[in-house]
Amino acid sequence: MKASAGAAEADSPSTGWWKAIQVYREPKVLAMLFLGFSAGLPFMLVFSTLSAWLRDVGIERTTIGMLSWVGLIYSLKFFWAPIVDRVAIAGLTRWLGRRRSWMLLGQIGIVVALAQLAVSDPVGGGLGAIIAAALLLAFSSATQDIALDAWRIESAPVAQQGALAAGYQLGYRVAIIVGSALALWIAADAGWGTAYLSMAGFALIGIVTTFIVDEPPQSARGAVLEQEQRVIDFVTDKAHWPDGLRSAGAWFIAAVVCPFVDFVTRFGKSLAVLILALVCTYRLTDFTMGVMANPFYLDLGYSLKQIAAVAKFFSSFATIIGVLAAGVLVARLGALRSLTLGLVLTVVTNLAFMVLAFIDQPSPAALALIVSSDNFAMAIAGTAFMAYLSSLTSATYTATQYALFSSLYALPGKMLMGLSGAFVDHFGYPMFFIYTSLLSLPALLLIIWLWHKAPSGLGWRRGMEATA
Repeated sequence: MKASAGAAEADSPSTGWWKAIQVYREPKVLAMLFLGFSAGLPFMLVFSTLSAWLRDVGIERTTIGMLSWVGLIYSLKFFWAPIVDRVAIAGLTRWLGRRRSWMLLGQIGIVVALAQLAVSDPVGGGLGAIIAAALLLAFSSATQDIALDAWRIESAPVAQQGALAAGYQLGYRVAIIVGSALALWIAADAGWGTAYLSMAGFALIGIVTTFIVDEPPQSARGAVLEQEQRVIDFVTDKAHWPDGLRSAGAWFIAAVVCPFVDFVTRFGKSLAVLILALVCTYRLTDFTMGVMANPFYLDLGYSLKQIAAVAKFFSSFATIIGVLAAGVLVARLGALRSLTLGLVLTVVTNLAFMVLAFIDQPSPAALALIVSSDNFAMAIAGTAFMAYLSSLTSATYTATQYALFSSLYALPGKMLMGLSGAFVDHFGYPMFFIYTSLLSLPALLLIIWLWHKAPSGLGWRRGMEATA
């Protein structure tokens, strides 16, 4: 059986709970709080908050669901990840380094896109401008993610990736409060344009952090050069092809084939297929349900301020608790066991949303309880999943390979996300939540299958990781 030492090391539990808690003392974890905030802010503003804006001004739910396909850009980022991995930015890379220069470029694009959204009007014929700005926001955010993920993985050993993932998730969840609760509150009092302009100001936090943090050490390129001999061989064999076609073929091999071959070589074919299937299915429930959350609250009769105060602000404390708990769980129990716990909790909390659909009068208490439970579950699942994905990457293809994994895990969910509004229109909210819960079953079955197929190689059982 083939399995990377990195994956086994990532799942190694600490000798005690206190030692697991001490992972939060690392300075880079603090840096990840602010970088996670920078990553989470645009994600909320292009999905959840934007859907609330469009629904608030009377845009149809089916249209809102289809507009969520803008997020497919996140799932296509592996196309330009090799550029972020290798190409220097004139005037920036020599000054800031390879990772920080691309982080800064993406952050500048985020500020510009948010400012453009602030001056757009979806009702007065400006829906096209909204779409264009959302596309720029998603592209800039995805570019920042590529460089940021590489910075995180290269800045610390595999054993600390759970702590860095927790720091990232904590900052990400704080950004959710700002990008959802605060944005909705500002929109209720001062309008949507002011809300998005304020968010552009908050996006400057990422830029400041990028200037403060250190550039990680350069990873060894020997294995990359060996793998990319495939590119040289391809170009040599296809000398009779037009230059443009040869360049496109060489780029495809370097961008997709080489990182994928490296992954399959390290894990073996059968185990690699099972892992990739788990990656593709683990977050289906979260993505599919997320885009309809705010329209659901509004359709039930909750006001923007109620949603901001209860569903976004108050319940976010459960998310923070979940993220902190997840960092300790990953360090103590391993990523896969934490993955399983998060998945089971996600199913249960999604089914709980049906309770809200049957309440005659909007109940802030019921909203707080159910959304808080869901946020806690997503925090456990998201943090464990990030740590697990980090353990799958090779140091020789950090940015490109992680972009491939994160694209794979997001693509199926985002494809289904675009149909969420149409599903609700045809079947109603109760059936929708049953449907989103059932989407987690394939991932649960895959984890069980992986348990029996490769328990030691995947660090499933305690005590095996050290000897795997």
